[in-house]
Amino acid sequence: MVITLKQELIMNSFKTIDGRGANVHIANGACITIQYVTNVIVHGLHIHDCKPTGNAMVRSSPSHYGWRTMADGDGISIFGASHVWIDHNSLSSCSDGLIDAIMGSTAITISNNYFTQHNEVMLLGHSDSNTRDKVMQVTVAYNHFGEGLTQRMPRCRHGYFHVVNNDYTSWEMYAIGGSANPTINSQGNRFLASNNQFTKEVTKRIVDSDDNTWKDWNWRSEGDLLLNGAYFTPSGGGASASYARASSLAAKPSSLVSTLTSDAGVLNCRKGVQC
Repeated sequence: MVITLKQELIMNSFKTIDGRGANVHIANGACITIQYVTNVIVHGLHIHDCKPTGNAMVRSSPSHYGWRTMADGDGISIFGASHVWIDHNSLSSCSDGLIDAIMGSTAITISNNYFTQHNEVMLLGHSDSNTRDKVMQVTVAYNHFGEGLTQRMPRCRHGYFHVVNNDYTSWEMYAIGGSANPTINSQGNRFLASNNQFTKEVTKRIVDSDDNTWKDWNWRSEGDLLLNGAYFTPSGGGASASYARASSLAAKPSSLVSTLTSDAGVLNCRKGVQC
């Protein structure tokens, strides 16, 4: 089924959307907003071709119906929320980001998703000046970053980010980027660079050309498989203690990434059969 939303689907706390066995596409209109809530799961959805919407009255809870300004057209927008799990979805071709988490959001796991055909894939942190995102802790695990992706897998600010056991099938600009001193712990990923000699680097620091403060940021690559000339530029002190808040699970060897990500995206489930 294809659900085309006229306005954002705004989730409340302690809610799960589970599309297993129903082949649900949220497409060609507004998409999902997780704002100032906690304990939310989004599972088993095809999310694509999301459009900017808003300047309209939208129901945000059973008891509240109010004016919403324009939304950017993200696939999933996480705003000031915590304890959010985005798992086994297939996302592509939205107007802004596929997944954006901003404004002090934290305790987020983005796992087992399949991302394709998009420019700015995943933004974690609102702006360099928004220090509320210093509390942000995000795990990005077991995802397949597939065909037609350009950048932001993810693009991080301020917080603590564990990027673990993902499969990267090339990128047009960079894979992992950041600004404003994020801590990035890259472990057990497989990075396959394209044949373009100018886009071999996995990492990108978004800073002015004369700004060398990035050399103190804690970014490390541990056990990553770097293929076709891909390379990761580390920085910071490198002490293990520096990565404690960016270490959410034990990384598997990068040689297992194909197996670990083989079911990334929406699962092929049937009603009445264990999935």
